[in-house]
Amino acid sequence: MELDTLGWVFAVLAAISVGLSKGGLPVISGIAVPLLAQVMSPVQAAGLLLPVYIVSDMFGLWAWRKEFDRRVLMIVAPAAVLGIALGWATASVVSDRMVGLLVGVIGSVFALNAIFRRPAVAEPRPPDPGKGIFWGTIAGFTSFVSHSGGPPWQVYALPLGMSKTVFAGTSTILFAFINAVKLVPYYALGQLSPANLGVAVMLMAPAALAVLAGVWAVRVIPQVLFFRIVIWALLAISLRLIWQVL
Repeated sequence: MELDTLGWVFAVLAAISVGLSKGGLPVISGIAVPLLAQVMSPVQAAGLLLPVYIVSDMFGLWAWRKEFDRRVLMIVAPAAVLGIALGWATASVVSDRMVGLLVGVIGSVFALNAIFRRPAVAEPRPPDPGKGIFWGTIAGFTSFVSHSGGPPWQVYALPLGMSKTVFAGTSTILFAFINAVKLVPYYALGQLSPANLGVAVMLMAPAALAVLAGVWAVRVIPQVLFFRIVIWALLAISLRLIWQVL
């Protein structure tokens, strides 16, 4: 694959957004595929970015190896595998546009409710297995289709009232697991071509540096402000998804 100057600009920006998400700011990854889709098809963009996600995951896992909620992961991770399987099985009949619209509507409704009806950080509550299985399945499905599993995951995770570091660590570990599982169906569908891998290798350095920047940002931003930023970013990205479809 060959990219011109503008293509490389969008590709590097997409890689940086991936790295920041793995540093603990998961909602930012929602702009990665749309950015790269400005210079290639969304399907090709998703395939190109998966190896960048995998490498960034390694840095994120090391950074947040002690900060996560084991019970939440045990509920959501198996459900995400089911969602990935559904995405693989329906890859030929479900369009990226419809998935984008679904994710955008869900994220917008949740973010608006959080902004206008409840505080940005909810009171801690035990994870609900039923809700975790449902939203975990949706997150796995949308992540498989367009790397946009963040909004469904946040709809489930934000009301749990986790601390900002536990939220960041749990998010990073969950999506590292999801991305590893996605390697098999992506390879089977031919989205991990040698041409894609060549460009992906060049994007791994800026992504890795962005992981460190994301970890630093999470640790220095006050917790209330952190979750307000997450919710407003969720709203912005969700509205962008709806606008892109319409």
